[in-house]
Amino acid sequence: MSLILGLILFVLTVIFMEGFAYVAHRWLMHGPGWFLHKSHHEPRHGMFELNDLYAAIFAVPSISLFWYGIGLGHGTLYAWIGGGIAAYGAIYFGFHDVIVHRRVNTRYIPKSAYMKRIIQAHRLHHVIETKNGTVSFGFLWAPKPETLKAELARRGKAGMREPIGRF
Repeated sequence: MSLILGLILFVLTVIFMEGFAYVAHRWLMHGPGWFLHKSHHEPRHGMFELNDLYAAIFAVPSISLFWYGIGLGHGTLYAWIGGGIAAYGAIYFGFHDVIVHRRVNTRYIPKSAYMKRIIQAHRLHHVIETKNGTVSFGFLWAPKPETLKAELARRGKAGMREPIGRF
């Protein structure tokens, strides 16, 4: 496979992963996988939470594709897709865990309208402490905060937590 085609496949995989992450977050993590994800909507005690197991679970396809493509010699196509999945995981970690939740100490202060919007949308996601009724499930794209606030108000603040200063 040519480098150009590989890079295109890589970028398309990263874009696809945003859609996959939205679906997994909304219907898996806030559905049958709530028993793990619930820890992410509660105050964390220590460095880790049960929700961190999702990183290991979602790394399996990436590792498997690298192994199948390169390790077993079935072609670089699989490695480019595995790389796109891994890149999305790295972007997710950097944005979600480092920038939004400050799980790694950094002095980063968001200045762009995009970063401010995505961070505020994620914080609005966390004002609900139950698995139902929450808004904004994406990580790289989110609706305007005004839209999310209106949706929360329409729902009558069901499940809304009291401010705890976690963020």
